[in-house]
Amino acid sequence: MANNELRIPLQTPTTETTESSTFLKACFNATNAFLGMGLMTVPYALSSGGWLSLILFFLIVVVTFFTAILLKRCMDTDPSIRSYVDIAEQAFGKKGRIIVMIILNIELYLVDIGFLMLEADNLHKLFPEFIIKLGDLTMDGKLSFVLITALIIFPSMLLIDLSLLSYVSATGVFSCLIILVSVFCVGLFNGVGFHEKGRLLNVKSLPTAMSLYMVCFAGHSMIPSIYTSMRNTYRFNKVLLFSFILTTLTCLATAMVGYLMYGDSVESEITLNLPTNKVCTKFAIYTTLLMPITKYALILTPVATAIEGELSEKYKNKRSVRSMIRVGLLISTVIMACVFPYYESLMAIVGSIFVVLTSFLLPCLCYLKISSDLRCGWKFEQMGIVGIFVFGILAGVLGTYSSVSDLVT
Repeated sequence: MANNELRIPLQTPTTETTESSTFLKACFNATNAFLGMGLMTVPYALSSGGWLSLILFFLIVVVTFFTAILLKRCMDTDPSIRSYVDIAEQAFGKKGRIIVMIILNIELYLVDIGFLMLEADNLHKLFPEFIIKLGDLTMDGKLSFVLITALIIFPSMLLIDLSLLSYVSATGVFSCLIILVSVFCVGLFNGVGFHEKGRLLNVKSLPTAMSLYMVCFAGHSMIPSIYTSMRNTYRFNKVLLFSFILTTLTCLATAMVGYLMYGDSVESEITLNLPTNKVCTKFAIYTTLLMPITKYALILTPVATAIEGELSEKYKNKRSVRSMIRVGLLISTVIMACVFPYYESLMAIVGSIFVVLTSFLLPCLCYLKISSDLRCGWKFEQMGIVGIFVFGILAGVLGTYSSVSDLVT
């Protein structure tokens, strides 16, 4: 991705950094915005809710596609809008901008904590006996791998030039496709098979399944930057359609393949079920290990940028200060990854709170506020948006309650 601003949803790009993206590049960037961590947990989500929970999956696909269109409509009302926070400011003023910036920053911060946990879990799968001993101090496998991952990521945190980071992250879509193919090959060629029937429905765990499904479509904060980067913005609806179809098919195939292979015994990350002595497994796990390393620094950059924006002019442009902020953020995410117990619970919380806000509620609220003076077709559209808003609130409340309950019990 040669476009600096494509992955910086919280920063308004200047004319010096803006390039025109082709249709194919925009399709790649949009797909990369959605495909990611949700792919690892989607088989577990299906096992939690049962086969009928796929109805919720498709409902989430349709709703998030529509809210993405709403964000695009908001941007069409004012050519000066360049980012998600600009949309919030257009709708609700400076306070709205600040609130949305905080929400987006927390979401990105939690996603990076999840990346560290994902990396540690899979490395521990490959090397279960690994420990680190420093004198009288002994660190077990997962804690050790969190620290090792942080050390590997550390050099990328010192890269202030965002164009370099965007090139590093360009492997995202292909990594997800490789993981899907590798998991399928394990089932087809390595004696696992696709014989598990699973359950039709598990009402008790539906909120957890729904929250994890939502994580698969959590790229709305990046939509405005992708839209404004396009050379021909009138083709953006087709870009969204392409990215949603590819994301939906990839997540659906991964969920079904994983569930048919392992049934209700599927782990929170599908790679943790795979036999480590198989070549296909190694492809899947090593590709999974690549994702946090390639995306961590880029995802955390908007959080660092927001902190830098609060500094005085004396410090905000100093490279040493900017590097210290990034290193401090890295250290804090390492501590959180060591403290937080379960990857699936973190992802469920991200889905039920932050994805609900950024992909369901805020697009509806912003569109209703910005388009309040429109009357043509308003009643029919308003009913649909209110329905999405109610669904989002219910999903958020039930998902958050379920996630917190699973965490404390």
